[in-house]
Amino acid sequence: MGLITEDLIRRNAEHNDCVIFSLEELSLHQQEIERLEHIDKWCRDLKILYLQNNLIGKIENVGKLKKLEYLNLALNNIERIENLEGCEWLTKLDLTVNFIGELSSVKTLKHNIHLKELFLMGNPCADFDGYRQYVVVTLQQLKWLDGKEIERSERIQALQNYPGVEQLIREQEKAYCLRRAKEKEEAQRKLEEEQEDKKKSCPGFDGRWYTDTQAVCPSSIENKDHFQVPETQEEEHSTKKSDESEDDLAFWNKPSVFTPESRLETLRHMEKQRKSQDKLSGDKKKVKAPRTLVTEDGKVLNVNEAKLDFSLKDDEKHNQIILDLAVYRYMDTSLIEVDVQPTYVRVMVKGKPFQLALSAEVQPDRSSAKRSQTTGHLLICMPKVEEVITGGQRTPMSVKSTLDSSREQTNHRRKQIERLEVDPSKHSCPDVTTIVQEKKHKPKRMEYQPQFVPSEEDLYFDDNPEVPPLI
Repeated sequence: MGLITEDLIRRNAEHNDCVIFSLEELSLHQQEIERLEHIDKWCRDLKILYLQNNLIGKIENVGKLKKLEYLNLALNNIERIENLEGCEWLTKLDLTVNFIGELSSVKTLKHNIHLKELFLMGNPCADFDGYRQYVVVTLQQLKWLDGKEIERSERIQALQNYPGVEQLIREQEKAYCLRRAKEKEEAQRKLEEEQEDKKKSCPGFDGRWYTDTQAVCPSSIENKDHFQVPETQEEEHSTKKSDESEDDLAFWNKPSVFTPESRLETLRHMEKQRKSQDKLSGDKKKVKAPRTLVTEDGKVLNVNEAKLDFSLKDDEKHNQIILDLAVYRYMDTSLIEVDVQPTYVRVMVKGKPFQLALSAEVQPDRSSAKRSQTTGHLLICMPKVEEVITGGQRTPMSVKSTLDSSREQTNHRRKQIERLEVDPSKHSCPDVTTIVQEKKHKPKRMEYQPQFVPSEEDLYFDDNPEVPPLI
């Protein structure tokens, strides 16, 4: 059964940015709606309302739509014209192919003074003798009936023959009401019989109550050889399928009268068949294997299942990699998941993966993701690991080169200090003056020692107490 819900109206109000309080046109055709409700409370400004090809059995809850100009209720189960007096500006009413047999109910439209067009073709009342003359006289404001213009001469002639036509219409209407009452009784009796057959077809239905379901009936044990149990599930499934196809064929071959009850019965049968087909297709449907993102040997694959445009830029000035992903503009950000790893970046967009292997190692903890409010693009900034971004002018310093230079300086110091002996090639005997001079310069060496103490800003300084100061 289709219901008129707020979500249904919003989905059909895209032309009004899904705003329903100011909606002027609404189309709810082919929604299997059985009851007309809520529209007069939620959409007071409606001017055009399409409700054709549904299962609406009564005109109701539209009396507050004062601005309504066009109402289309064709191909429904309506049996009487009513509850339209409040639609003050109603200009066109379409009731084609319904079950209106009470032609006298058109008198309720006398108060709709702006009504110019009326469609009643395809209804039982349209087959009555004198139908057109009766409507033309009853509704003086009409200009068109069933798509045919009402001329002045036709209206004058209908007024002259009205007494006889009115009596004829009453007799036909009475006969139709009696026939319709019999159809309702027959439909009710058939429904009760189907419910009774359904109860009897249930397993264990024999008119008795069972208090112990675990007990085994002796007769069932004795006669167990008389029952044929399907050997496999496939055989049982094929048997069930054949039974359903036979029932479906019998339903469509069964003669029936075109009534509101038969339309509802047909809808129920089609809904039952659709559910069974969906169940069968759901059982046969295979679960799609998840897409491989990382191979068994650890290789990261490039994947763009979301089919999004992107650009990957290596920003050498700021020492970072920037990914610009063209995410859909109106997509909710809650449907996007970002995962940055040292060697790749992965973005899940509505469950579909976008993965890209990076050319350099990045720092996930320092990466950032931002989304543009105008274009919807996703911007992911990923700083590299190899270089360090410093303050001020942001001059990149290689960690490896800094470490190597510090080691070279230490080795140079050690080489200089280890050469305490005099070179024998230059001096044949020890130079006493040089030794004394070194002793004099010792206090100087201690004075200049703080000059070589590195500042706190040098992160890579390693103070080794065993290394003596430089000369």
